[in-house]
Amino acid sequence: MISSLRGTVLATADGIAVIEVGGVGFAVHITPDHARSLRVGSLAIVRTALIVREDDLSLYGFTDDDELAIFDLLRGVSGVGPKSALAVLGQLSPHDVAVAVNGEDDAAFRRVSGIGPKTAKLIIVSLAGKVLVTGPSHPARSTAYGSVSDNVVIALVGLGWPERVAAQAVDEALGAALTAASDTDVAAEQQTVSSLLRLALVYLGPQQSSGALR
Repeated sequence: MISSLRGTVLATADGIAVIEVGGVGFAVHITPDHARSLRVGSLAIVRTALIVREDDLSLYGFTDDDELAIFDLLRGVSGVGPKSALAVLGQLSPHDVAVAVNGEDDAAFRRVSGIGPKTAKLIIVSLAGKVLVTGPSHPARSTAYGSVSDNVVIALVGLGWPERVAAQAVDEALGAALTAASDTDVAAEQQTVSSLLRLALVYLGPQQSSGALR
């Protein structure tokens, strides 16, 4: 089971990203928004689901565990295959899916290409009680910590990175900083924009980081 990939983006086209890991290029089906967030030559961290069929092995990629969880739930609905499940995520975020299911709004799913009225209603019934409406996908941070990370995201966007990619890199850098520290509050206070920016650029790829810091 291939549950995630971390490697260099070689290409993105027609809903597929090719990510090189250890010299091997993996073709991964992703949403259009996800594809637009990736840069050729940059580092990508993708959660994946491997779909095995008699004559095919296909990888589907997601920006986080929430998207992957919704994808798996959708595939459990009769009449919804992996391509249709990905199409739903191309139109609706996990939060949007939860809101639609809890509000019994099958119209939200009918707007997705390939999802008919019967399947849309079946999604509502099948996912009822399985998805919760939550707040923003990123947990709230302390004021000092949040202001530093927000400033780094702004700096990366100014350097040309898509906001979604920048935010993901900052979260990875923050996670690494907290793992290395024994005290979360101390780590937050000691983290500076410049140090976090350098860490985030490492996750975005050596070519980009070396150029951006000159």
